[in-house]
Amino acid sequence: MAQFDVHTYRGPRRGDVAYVVLVQSALFDGYRRRVVVPLVRRDALRLDMKTVGSRLTPVFQVEGLEVVLNPLDMVSMDVVALGAKVPSLAQQGQEITDALDELFTRSWG
Repeated sequence: MAQFDVHTYRGPRRGDVAYVVLVQSALFDGYRRRVVVPLVRRDALRLDMKTVGSRLTPVFQVEGLEVVLNPLDMVSMDVVALGAKVPSLAQQGQEITDALDELFTRSWG
């Protein structure tokens, strides 16, 4: 599994969350868990629509579906809970990193 790989989401929120994207470094691949960020179907968003497409919540296309990165719901998942691997967002890795940077570096002030 590589950073920015995308997997289908099989959890209880699958009506809203279509996929998750792995954000943890490959340095930690020996662990059984992966830190992932949900990719929420844009049409299912409950976020303030003004924030969609911002640095914190970039919009991506995955398998023809418009999804929004939602770093505020970042979580650690067991690798066996991840669904099927779909096309990677490695080409958009900098946007994902920028969103995480926005979340962490601005949180204290």
